[in-house]
Amino acid sequence: MIVVPITDYPHFSFAECLLFLNRSPRECLHQVREQSVYKLLAPEGKPVLLKISEDPAQQALVVEVLQGEVNESSSAYIRDFLNKWMHLDGNMDEFYAFAAKDALLAPLISAFKGLRLIGIPDLFEAITWTITGQQINLSFAYTLKQRLVQTFGYTLDSYYLYPHPAVIASLQPEDLTVMQFSRTKAEGIIRVAKLMAAGELTEEILKQMPYEQARETLVSIKGIGNWSANYVLMKFAQHPQALPLEDAGLHNALRHQLNLAAKPALPEVKALTQHWQNHAAYATFYCWRSLYHG
Repeated sequence: MIVVPITDYPHFSFAECLLFLNRSPRECLHQVREQSVYKLLAPEGKPVLLKISEDPAQQALVVEVLQGEVNESSSAYIRDFLNKWMHLDGNMDEFYAFAAKDALLAPLISAFKGLRLIGIPDLFEAITWTITGQQINLSFAYTLKQRLVQTFGYTLDSYYLYPHPAVIASLQPEDLTVMQFSRTKAEGIIRVAKLMAAGELTEEILKQMPYEQARETLVSIKGIGNWSANYVLMKFAQHPQALPLEDAGLHNALRHQLNLAAKPALPEVKALTQHWQNHAAYATFYCWRSLYHG
């Protein structure tokens, strides 16, 4: 059993995190059942199937290894992954104090208290998921992701790992357009795969960069705009100031929460969110949560 302590436990809700993780029936990279989440990981390249549950007595998540073997190094990898996936090592005091004084955010932190920012600890997955989701609805984005993962990812007893960049780098755009990816998206996904397979873009490189430099690095890649870059920096790199201003879900949430007649235009979104600053990522995430009535 691997124990992963939860920082700021009074401001943690595993139930809220599971609701968010279970928001799409097409999600293929984890399964939520009976207050646990089942996840396939590959520390040191060796697949292990995990059952992740909460232990309130220890104020921690506990991880049971259902298949595969782990050692000290792979256990550390799993702890690190879970910290990044559910922001278990985050302290929520500053964000909650900020949000409590904000007319838009105060009802959200009350309704969804304990929700942590669910991240995407794998950089290749984070980037290619944003490319996949550009200008289509979330349901179809999940369908495309499912096709990509089930065709090119590793599988173990109906559990999947996201495809490795080297696998996708070897494809032609036609291998993805047949799945209904647009040609532009297919080319963009393969382009990122080649950069990462060649070591020109790595998780270590991006993590070491300050926010602005990391954003500029990402937008310099064809097919990645400001929205995609900020999404990646929010979900992968955990930059608190990352704000995907162009996000349709954020716009819808602002409209509903503020009872606006129509979705706000970009200048209005900027005006409504400019004071978020270092709370932007969490504020955005709680706005997204308000759209899901779980």
